[in-house]
Amino acid sequence: MREQHSRRSDGSGAAEDSVPAGVPDAFQRLWNPHRTAYVSRGQDQVSGTEDCPFCAGPGRDDEEALIVARGRTCYVLLNLYPYNPGHLLICPYRHVPDLTDLTAAETEEFTRSAQIAMTALRAAAAPQGFNLGMNQGKPGGAGIAAHLHQHVVPRWSGDGNFLPIIAQTKNMSQTLGETLGILREAWDPAAEDFRRRQERGS
Repeated sequence: MREQHSRRSDGSGAAEDSVPAGVPDAFQRLWNPHRTAYVSRGQDQVSGTEDCPFCAGPGRDDEEALIVARGRTCYVLLNLYPYNPGHLLICPYRHVPDLTDLTAAETEEFTRSAQIAMTALRAAAAPQGFNLGMNQGKPGGAGIAAHLHQHVVPRWSGDGNFLPIIAQTKNMSQTLGETLGILREAWDPAAEDFRRRQERGS
């Protein structure tokens, strides 16, 4: 950037203070340099199975990998950086990036796992609502775009407050280990309850 220099009053011509060049305008600036990490990750973005945490997870111990349940084609784990306690991720075992890449069997279990996750969370913590979503592709906000995953986030009235906005901080009422134990215990009964309700058509 070119700079304008003020000159000393003694006529020496030496630069006194460096002033950035430019003309003031009416806009205020909200600087977000940390966003560069999301929009220009390039080669740092997970691409193959070798550096993918969702591919590595099933090969680890359930407690270490925060795995709540394992299915035939998909598995369920806690988000390492949860928005709320009980924030779950549904992942296919296969390293595929897009919902349209799933087979019929994967699609069925992927959806059913989210439904059981909601049932288990309701039984364990009585949330008043949920956010469910998939961010497809880097421009869509996916942190790990190369491996499809769905978020299941339990919500309670008043769980949004000033801390995330003012201090970029979430107030978590449980450790991940505590949440993992509670949800693993609730999972099988929730799966059975969901199966029975499906058979009854309710």
